Amino acid sequence: MKELVDGLTLFQRIAYPRHRELFERLAKKQHPRAVFIACSDSRVVPNLLVQAEPGDLFILRNAGNIVPPAGQGGEGVVASLEYAVRGLGIRDVVLCGHRNCGAMKGVLHPEKVADMPSVASWVRHADRARQAVEERYPGRDDEEVLDLLVDFNVVAQVRNILTYPFVSDLVRNGEMELYGWVYDIGTGRVKGLDSTGTRFLPVGADSIGSPDEGSLLASLEDEEDFWGRL
Repeated sequence: MKELVDGLTLFQRIAYPRHRELFERLAKKQHPRAVFIACSDSRVVPNLLVQAEPGDLFILRNAGNIVPPAGQGGEGVVASLEYAVRGLGIRDVVLCGHRNCGAMKGVLHPEKVADMPSVASWVRHADRARQAVEERYPGRDDEEVLDLLVDFNVVAQVRNILTYPFVSDLVRNGEMELYGWVYDIGTGRVKGLDSTGTRFLPVGADSIGSPDEGSLLASLEDEEDFWGRL
């Protein structure tokens, strides 16, 4: 804890004075550029990852970067997303998973979270992604399955976001962009969903990891067929 207090002291003495005007402006109002939904993992730092300033990102974090489908709980996540979209008018939403995710390990091996009932219940929202990996890639080793699950979970959670009318209405009108990313902690690389919403490409000038949301929205009506095509 001493390290945290020492850090706070440095912030107040050095960092805050350097950015005084920014913080004074933010004290009155926020205008975030995007919603960033990420895992709670300490190694994932959204502002550092995209080099954003305070006030740039409206960040939602939880185990496994999960957004439960409409009507299946997760009120705290949904309330934050709803406020960001309706209250703040944000029109870009990034859903970012990451390699070596502990929550996804719990999805693959429920016995590892058996003594954490709240965690076990929460990560079940990624079961559809796990089923898809097991059906399409039988016999793969544990490490490969985990990487695949991280990817498939991003696909699943982007689709879950579209089950909320306050999002889907904007998507239908072409007023909102969704992005599905996977961050590799060890290399610093990020890959994002392509236009099909089923494959990943390196995020950069040629690809920003935004699927065709209209197509994904339509695919919600044919859930099993969608996962069967992955």
